[in-house]
Amino acid sequence: MGAEKVLFNTLNTLRGSPTIILTIGNSLKGDDGAGPAVYQNLAQTTINARLIDAGTVPENYIGPIVKAALPNLIIVDAVDFGGSAGQIKLFRTEQLASVALSTHVLSPNIFIDMIRAQLDVDVFFVGIQPAHTNLGQSLSPAVSEAVKRLCDMLAEIFDVECSQ
Repeated sequence: MGAEKVLFNTLNTLRGSPTIILTIGNSLKGDDGAGPAVYQNLAQTTINARLIDAGTVPENYIGPIVKAALPNLIIVDAVDFGGSAGQIKLFRTEQLASVALSTHVLSPNIFIDMIRAQLDVDVFFVGIQPAHTNLGQSLSPAVSEAVKRLCDMLAEIFDVECSQ
């Protein structure tokens, strides 16, 4: 079974369950803007999930996540895991120490641990393989298509249609 099918089947278990979708990234650095692009696309819908665009400072959103006290957290970020550009992969939190996250200093493991210390939450980390993360570039065609596929997937799971 393909990685995106596994991702869909895993996230589909959240259908109807209160969920936060947190996106991370820097839209000024090419494909590192994949997370914010997902946010922008989903924010134009009436998706049945709480959306947060954390930009490059996800640690600033620990308080709001804990306060919301929802049982599920999906994190979307550009992740260099050595795949092909635009590949989408679901990571277990223990796998995150071995991948490159380009724009934020705080380790995703520490970020997730800080949330879990205050809240019983299931975390799903979705990575999109970037082609480039150079300052001043836009999304590559492969990552732009991956953003569309992921938005369509999330929209189906959380009961809306994406606008783009």
